[in-house]
Amino acid sequence: MTPEKKLCLLSSLIEPAGFCYRREQDIFSSQKDAWQRRFGYRSLYDRTAPLGQMVFQCEPVYFNYGHKTWLIELWKGQYGINTGAEIGVYHADAVISPDGYKNARFQAASDEELLSMKLELWKGDRKLFEAESCHWWLTGFRMGLFSWPECLRMDVSITFPCREMADAFLQSLLDMGYDPCQVSSCLQTVSFRFAAPRSPQPCRKLPLTCAFSQWKNRIFCRLFNRITRPFDCTLDRLLYLYYYLPAAFRRTVSIRRKRCYTRRRLL
Repeated sequence: MTPEKKLCLLSSLIEPAGFCYRREQDIFSSQKDAWQRRFGYRSLYDRTAPLGQMVFQCEPVYFNYGHKTWLIELWKGQYGINTGAEIGVYHADAVISPDGYKNARFQAASDEELLSMKLELWKGDRKLFEAESCHWWLTGFRMGLFSWPECLRMDVSITFPCREMADAFLQSLLDMGYDPCQVSSCLQTVSFRFAAPRSPQPCRKLPLTCAFSQWKNRIFCRLFNRITRPFDCTLDRLLYLYYYLPAAFRRTVSIRRKRCYTRRRLL
């Protein structure tokens, strides 16, 4: 089978999950029209994520602009057998108080509200991947790699439609405790590094669940790599499972149906 046919087949298998495969970096990334878009965001999703073997650090950045409260949230960590990173852009229908953030529902940015974003994910001195797009949910996931969230860092750059919105986001970062020397702003673009989160972490409320989830994630990573060891790239690894171990393939690209998991994830 030619590489093009392999890519076409894998795309047809994972597109229903809202993801696409980026062969040039051997990563998975979310689509703009992913079905997750209609669910928006609630803080409940982060609090219950460890139950679905998603253990990450997050950084929700709230700010007011255009008579509504916006939320740009960053995530980095372990998603089943994937090491990954995300940037999500959401907003409420009006300005809400900080006391209401926890229970508020934020809708995903519309096509007219997409932001030009770039992220680079690093593990120590090793750059894992980068992703760049005009998006509402910019993501990257490296399959078969196990990581502890605190060992990862994200270099982030976001370009806003106007300076006023960029300044509102920048001020929120500074209010959260980011060092002004470590945040740069040029016209409508804000760049910074997300390493140690400044906001309270939901995972800290479920330490045993997180530890157990990471234990399972590490085992499944080793199992995935051992079974698919004759192959180097994820494309070939997944198609090998698809043809010879279909049950394992379905498990690897499993769909979480529970209501609290609005993100369909690759195990």
